[in-house]
Amino acid sequence: MTANRLDNLWDDARAAGMSEPEKLLYRSNLLGSDKRVTNYGGGNTSAKVMEVDPLTGEQVEVLWVKGSGGDIGSMAMDGFSTLYMDKLHALKGMYRGLAHEDEMVGYLPHCTFALNPRAASIDTPLHAYVPRKHVDHVHSDAIIALAASVNSKELTSEIFGTDIGWLPWKKPGYELGLWLERLAVENPGMRGAVLESHGLFTWADDARDCYLTTLEIINTAAEWLESRSTAPAFGGPARPTLDAPERREIAARLMPVIRGLISKDRHKVGHFDDQPAVLEFVGSTMLETLAPMGTSCPDHFLRTKIRPLVVDFDPAAPDLDATLAALPQAVAAYRDDYAAYYDRCKKPDSPALRDPNAVVYLIPGVGMITFALDKPTARVSAEFYVNAINVMRGASAVSTYQGLPEQEAFDIEYWLLEEAKLARMPRPKSLAGRVALVTGGAGGIGAATAERFLREGACVMLADIDEAALATAHDGLARSFGADVVRAVQMNVTDEAQVATAYAQMAVEFGGIDILVSNAGIASSAPVEETTLALWNRNMDILSTGYFLVSREAFRTFRAQDIGGSVIFVASKNGLAASPNASAYCTAKAAEIHLARCLALEGAEGGIRVNVVNPDAVLRGSRIWEGEWLDQRASTYGTDKGGLEEMYRQRSLLKRSVLPEDIAEGAYFFASDLSAKSTGNILNVDAGNVQAFTR
Repeated sequence: MTANRLDNLWDDARAAGMSEPEKLLYRSNLLGSDKRVTNYGGGNTSAKVMEVDPLTGEQVEVLWVKGSGGDIGSMAMDGFSTLYMDKLHALKGMYRGLAHEDEMVGYLPHCTFALNPRAASIDTPLHAYVPRKHVDHVHSDAIIALAASVNSKELTSEIFGTDIGWLPWKKPGYELGLWLERLAVENPGMRGAVLESHGLFTWADDARDCYLTTLEIINTAAEWLESRSTAPAFGGPARPTLDAPERREIAARLMPVIRGLISKDRHKVGHFDDQPAVLEFVGSTMLETLAPMGTSCPDHFLRTKIRPLVVDFDPAAPDLDATLAALPQAVAAYRDDYAAYYDRCKKPDSPALRDPNAVVYLIPGVGMITFALDKPTARVSAEFYVNAINVMRGASAVSTYQGLPEQEAFDIEYWLLEEAKLARMPRPKSLAGRVALVTGGAGGIGAATAERFLREGACVMLADIDEAALATAHDGLARSFGADVVRAVQMNVTDEAQVATAYAQMAVEFGGIDILVSNAGIASSAPVEETTLALWNRNMDILSTGYFLVSREAFRTFRAQDIGGSVIFVASKNGLAASPNASAYCTAKAAEIHLARCLALEGAEGGIRVNVVNPDAVLRGSRIWEGEWLDQRASTYGTDKGGLEEMYRQRSLLKRSVLPEDIAEGAYFFASDLSAKSTGNILNVDAGNVQAFTR
């Protein structure tokens, strides 16, 4: 029995009080919770349920089926399309044959039950026409390993006999739905079918039975494959696997360079994966044979492109500088090859050539890098390619693996229905694909800035010296925006090694950096004669040297990427306007502002913009106002803690308090393309202070 056997998670007591649609959702979530059953967004489930027609009050049969673009593991009830079964059967009279099958999708909205707005999937006919109440369609690695073998039909018969049928490759759609119906009708004893180069369909007349059938078929296939997979996977290792720290170090060097090469038109976000399955494949004898063949399952293919780019790197004799130098030519060659594939396969009505860059990058001895327009998609693309690796391992162990034929792959990738789905996607947010580092990220201004960036689609690395406060800020943002897009690193901005380590970690997590918000800070107050050298140096170390160190490292990554960047210093009104009893703080802030001007000069030719946001008296949520600084400033101005904010408000020209969210808005302005033609500038967010006027 395989150690990876799927367990039966169905709870009869929990399901006892459920309606049939609720059981369908329960079954769907159970199946989708395990990537061994199906990948994210892959597969679909359905149930045929008797419902009351809202117009006639009579009982009618309704198909509940996962809607277009959903994920069975995380969907809720609103993720299902609902369609009248009698109208779906009536569609057969509208079918004009294979050459016109795509037009059938346009008829599906006419079959909608109860005005359900969820769009129906292209796979709807495959569920509707199987003469059973419940149908599951999943993309199990074990099943696809059989489906992607050159003798897929024979293997299916050997393992399952007549219990599970088989259909040759056919692009998903109406015709395939009729094929599956015919197979089920002509073989009433069958409980499902393997679809070549695609996946598994199973069916039953009870929700629990359908679920258990799906598990049984996958487990049977997995155990059969395991019993025959006795030789070393992929022909055994051909290259050594480097140690984990060295793998991450190499990935941190490679990812910004690749990111820059493929982000000239739209910024991409990266993901690094060095799990054992990946390392086994990229170090194997069969890497050069299997990788160019591409994936077989349409869901895998759409997420990972026709084939990966194998990076020229020898872990037995590493020469990273040579690999980096060769990357521009390798990326250009991949683009040329992809364009040639497009030209070979395009049809008169094909959509225009899409982004020709690779999604998957395989590095022998190191792992896999994936890039996409956002972090969740980059991660999911990696998961899909791991599925593909598992499929190739299984198929190669018992047969010969075959990828999807090139023309078939193209017809799916450039399917007009797929193009229409892409056209319906929402417009990207203003910071989509951008990566930001926010120092002092656990404080009021830092956390507010991170939240503002995340709302606009950016990925954010929070950096702070306070580990506990950093964890709290990270967890709160991750709950609001998802764990994919937020990372945290404990960092002392005055420690050169810690700064370099933080940037390397950010490169591995996201691929590089586009925005630096240098915000780490302290504040001190003392008459000059009472200002110790230690106090003076502490201000200079954090507010001047610290800003230099994080900026220098940002510039190094910006240069490696060569796609520009934005640096925002959160300085202070005190950098322009002197304040009593704060000479160390004011001088350090003035140095910070002048550093920004110098960096603006150096960065301009590389498209690197450097600007300053100058706050004043941001008391709420600010950690520097929680300790001695608050007492000291209150003493300086002859007031108490409660009166200090009111004093600052009345001192301003606009008589308004300045909040962390106000500073975040200024940082967003300089980070976004709203300020694309602005560098070397200072934006005062202080409610108006004459002394701080810059001109």
